[in-house]
Amino acid sequence: MQAQIITIGDELLIGQVVDTNSAFMAEQLNSYGIELNEIVSVHDNAEQIISALEDALGRVDVVLLTGGLGPTNDDITKLTLCRFFSTRLVENEEVKKHISELYAYRPEVFNRLTATQWQVPENALILPNSVGSAPLMVWTIEKDGRKQWVCSMPGVPYEMEIAMREQILPYLSRQMGAQAHIVHRTVIVYGIPESKLALQIADWEKALPKSMHLAYLPKDGIVRLRLSAYSGVTDEEVEAQIQKLLPLLGDSVLATQDLPLEVLVGAELKRRRQTISTAESCTGGKLAVLLNRHAGSSEFYKGSVVAYANEVKENVLGVREQTLSEYGAVSEQTVREMAQGVKQLLQTDYAIATSGIAGPSGGTEQKPVGTVWIAVATPQKTEAQCFHFGKLRDKNTDRATLAALVKLLKILQSE
Repeated sequence: MQAQIITIGDELLIGQVVDTNSAFMAEQLNSYGIELNEIVSVHDNAEQIISALEDALGRVDVVLLTGGLGPTNDDITKLTLCRFFSTRLVENEEVKKHISELYAYRPEVFNRLTATQWQVPENALILPNSVGSAPLMVWTIEKDGRKQWVCSMPGVPYEMEIAMREQILPYLSRQMGAQAHIVHRTVIVYGIPESKLALQIADWEKALPKSMHLAYLPKDGIVRLRLSAYSGVTDEEVEAQIQKLLPLLGDSVLATQDLPLEVLVGAELKRRRQTISTAESCTGGKLAVLLNRHAGSSEFYKGSVVAYANEVKENVLGVREQTLSEYGAVSEQTVREMAQGVKQLLQTDYAIATSGIAGPSGGTEQKPVGTVWIAVATPQKTEAQCFHFGKLRDKNTDRATLAALVKLLKILQSE
């Protein structure tokens, strides 16, 4: 079963809004065994919407549209779909009741434009939108023994996500019955460039069955190797290939689950009932953001000191003035003392410290832009490592944050 996503809105095509909806829908479709064929973005233009819809229905079974369902003049999706499906708008009492209840305590929002939301295409199946006013609309097309579905949802991300989870996917699942099982397995690799990695596992990749496909997904020093199987391949068959791959990668493997590094770190610390703190200079709090972004992080993460200025390193973290004057803020000696200082200050089992020259200025011949020192203090020792990332400030801080998590995870895994 194949699907296509059509996102509607001028704001997507001028770069004003980033399309996060498609990524979410792709992931959800995959979990239901529906293969995503293509993602298309079009303007708030009736001809473009109809053209994209006709093209999609010529190739896929399910078309998912998002956007253009608001009450203002630029929201034309509902009228365009009426034109496409040769129908008209009619009042829907259930939608009217829902909207009245939704805005009962917000009379300033309810007006003649809001009232147009309970007008829906006469020949569409209307599914409830529990958190918004725009109705969810579904059409079933039957022709020559084949069924296709067109589903229209709001473009507001949280409304779309709830609509997909609560209504659209359960509905499609009931209509389509059992689908082919899609299997994905991911191996996370660090420290090997993508091209070198491809050469290293070339023989294994060439020997893969035709029913399996390998994708390389590189980002900031990490490569995610995703092995996918679509045509009735079992989990066990995919797992057998993964077991052949792992010995070829050695200690460069970080994980065999497609999870964020901070989740892997958190899971290991929670399993041990241990805690961590962070002392950040060049990363400016990015480690703290990652470590506390997931529910349950309070079990292992105590807090952070963003010590950008030397006086903060000295007065809060206890870095010695002699260390700073003799070796500088970006040095092995300084990050060691930063890690040990925050570990003692916040009374944690582990601590991470970062200090570097993010750029674009500030570098020297001895310490060029992109030089970053990272230290991890453990219950037994403190380890430090120097990295050279490049000249782009944002990339340097992102890579330093990632490298710090990788270093900690490797230490945890080796203990």
